[in-house]
This record gives sequence, structure tokens and C-alpha cells, in this order.
Amino acid sequence: MSNFIPGTTEWLNQVQEDIVDPLRAIVDPHHHLWPEGGALPYGLNELHGDTDAGHHIVKTVFIECGASYRTDGPDHLAPLGETEFVAAEARRDPSHLISGIVAHADLRRDDLSAILDAHEVAGGGLLRGIRDALSHAIDHKILRIPGRAPKDLYKDPNFRRGVATLGARGLTYDTWHYHYQNQEFLELARAVPSTTMILDHFGTPLGVGPYASQRNEIFEQWKKDFALIAQCSNVVLKLGGLAMPDNGFGWDTADSPPTSDEFIAVQKRYYDHAIECFGPDRCMFESNFPVDRWSISYTVLWNAFKKMTASFSESEKDSMFSGTATRVYSL
Repeated sequence: MSNFIPGTTEWLNQVQEDIVDPLRAIVDPHHHLWPEGGALPYGLNELHGDTDAGHHIVKTVFIECGASYRTDGPDHLAPLGETEFVAAEARRDPSHLISGIVAHADLRRDDLSAILDAHEVAGGGLLRGIRDALSHAIDHKILRIPGRAPKDLYKDPNFRRGVATLGARGLTYDTWHYHYQNQEFLELARAVPSTTMILDHFGTPLGVGPYASQRNEIFEQWKKDFALIAQCSNVVLKLGGLAMPDNGFGWDTADSPPTSDEFIAVQKRYYDHAIECFGPDRCMFESNFPVDRWSISYTVLWNAFKKMTASFSESEKDSMFSGTATRVYSL
């Protein structure tokens, strides 16, 4: 019985592995930051603690997470505080690791263009897109990170207008949603083909609560949904985020984290199908740290990604580990 708390450095350090393919350049297109006292203890020092631990991380992209919102002024401008915070962190980092920001804005608003203008200024040239996620939790009580998007957001004509506005401005649209919303996202992607849409976390196939006993049924429907989504050429996929507690693999409550081989044994089927559907040039590996840190260390996670793709060509690996992210986020 381990005395360590899952997600802590001591707990993660129980599994040590040599770095696989250490010279391969990696762009991590999905991580978060919080200031001291934020939702999770993850600032610039913690980020570098992970990215400098052995893998060759050359650039990263910050994804909105509700951090450091403004506490005064109108609510719809509160997310500007997060963009200002991350841009300031990026500027004070001598390595200039953070190379892009995906911020948050309510895409339904009539004054969206003015809000995006403000994010552009706040981001100091780093703004790359917006995440106004579709994630609508049916049962908040069973989830550690319940999504609070309004039901049927994807149908809202004002929301679709906002998604189209992003494309017209050369910005991307990121979303995070649950497996039962894959068809909703498919409809959105078809409705706004002019905007590049980035699907985070495999559409989060849930594995807790009532979903724990339905994993194989959910996987079979997920495969069908992803094959259809992949037919939308405006959609790009992030490969990762499957080690969140709500995915139900149980590492976040285990005595020790998984090795890369143990991770691969239970998750490879998702990665194989996704890459087969989208192709390497529309896939990018993501860490989703520090959220996935509850389950696995940064070094072991990237080892798993590298092992899973060992049989791919060098150009295909380059796409999935750096090229796709660099192109899609204009880094």
C-alpha cells in the first residue's frame, strides 16, 4: 500500500523510465497554467519541471482553463485576465516555451469581434484560437471535472455565427465534450466548414458512474462517430487527455502510476483507430497537463506516445509530434 497521494511528484516518481527517442522535437499543444492558489498547483516552474525532464519539448500551447479571471468589470470580459496572465508568464520565460494561447470567450455574443480584439491585445501576439467548449455534463455528481456548457449549444445560431467568425479571423475553434456529444460536434463541424476545429481529448469517452460497465459499448459507438467526424476536413484531432479521472481507468486512485507499457495496453486501441481515421497530418499528441498528471508522469506519457507510433515513418511521426500543431496553430 503506497503512502503517496496520486498526482504528487513522490507518487509519480515511483515509475522511472529511460527517455524514448530523446532527440525528437515535440510541440505540446495542450496544457494549462494556474497562478499560485489556483485550481491546481501548476505554474511556469512546474511546467518546466515537466517539459525539461528529458523529452525535447520545443514549444507549447496554453489552453484556457478558467485561470486568473478578472474579478472586476463585466463578466464577459473576465476571461481577458487569463490571457493577460499567460501572456505575461510567456514573456518572462527566457526559453519562450509558450508559443500560443487558446483563450475563452462566449461565442454567442453580438460584440464578439470587440472581445476578440481585446484578446488579441492581451495576448501580445500569442492568441491562436478560442475554446468555448461543448462539454455538457448530464450528471455533475459522478464527474471530477464536470463540463458546464448549456445543453444543445451546438444548435444555437449565434454560437455557430461565432464559430464562423473565428475562421474568418484566422483563429481556430477548440472544443472539449463527452462521448455522447460526438454527433453534436459532427453536426457543428458540417455546419461551419470554414473554421478549423480542434477536437480535444478524443471526445472524452467516460468510464465512471453508470458508464463504467459500458466501456466496450461506448468504444464501439465512439469508433463509428470518429470515422464520420474524420470525413470533415476542417477537423483536427488532439491525441491525449484519456488519462483524466473521468475516463475511468483508475490510475488516479492507484498505489502507483502506470508504466508506458501498461498505459499502452489499455489505451492503444483508441489511438490506433483515431490515427487511422484522421491520418498523421491531422493528428497531434497532447499532454493535457497537469490534469492527466493525476494519473501519469509527463515523461512516461510521452514515452507511451513514442512507443505507440514506433512503426510509423519519420515524416508521420514529425507530423504527430510537432508538425500538425505547428501548422494548425501557426506557431
